[in-house]
Amino acid sequence: MWRNVGPICFEKKSMLRQNHTPYFAQLMLIMYLVLFDLNLIGNGIASAKCRQAEYQVGDECCPTCPPGMHVKRHCTEFTSTSCASCTEGTFQDGDNGREQCFSCKHCDPGLGLKVKKSCSSTSDAVCEVLDGFFCSDSNGGGCRAAQRHTVCSPGHYIGQRGTADKDTECLHCTDGTFSNGTSSSCQNHKKCESVGLKLIIPGTDSTDSECGEHGPQTIVAGVISGVMLVVALIIIAIHCKKKRIIKLRPMGSLS
Repeated sequence: MWRNVGPICFEKKSMLRQNHTPYFAQLMLIMYLVLFDLNLIGNGIASAKCRQAEYQVGDECCPTCPPGMHVKRHCTEFTSTSCASCTEGTFQDGDNGREQCFSCKHCDPGLGLKVKKSCSSTSDAVCEVLDGFFCSDSNGGGCRAAQRHTVCSPGHYIGQRGTADKDTECLHCTDGTFSNGTSSSCQNHKKCESVGLKLIIPGTDSTDSECGEHGPQTIVAGVISGVMLVVALIIIAIHCKKKRIIKLRPMGSLS
């Protein structure tokens, strides 16, 4: 009987070790994941521990600098943040942990811009457009980029004059009218015949008709035509008179 018990017990212990091995591996994996999550949470708490008026430098939460100033030297465990004023041409518009201020915007007249509000240590400059330009890129009550108003070409009239926000609107003249591009409406072509003149050059969409007086050549031609007509009538009258005289003479008088 003892001979059978030994092998059976050995076999049961071997089976127990085999059954416990997967559970041990799973337990180790769970412990690793828990520790990893705890590490992430700890890092998150460390990075989020700074208050609103503070900024983080390494493990320290340093007080921010006020508007118009920048960080000159970060705080340490024993000293507070050291701040310095923004230099001319730079600004800082809020509490910050920056080591440099922002550069002020330049309102370049060559780009159609002028200063609407000057830059200060706590606010940036605000630009607006020059006369003859309109804003093509606006921001915060100001303008970042401008374009010159369109100049209407001859044959067009100004339908809507340009403003600081919109470009000029140019419209084409209809048939029988013209414009040089600078007026707000097209003009009708001049009717030469209606004023006793003759048409020299027809009008286009950009130019008016050109009229002229009747020249000396026209008068001479009219006079010559009249004279020739009178001469022809005189010749006809003389010829008819001769025929009439011949008919009235007696036949004997012809010898």
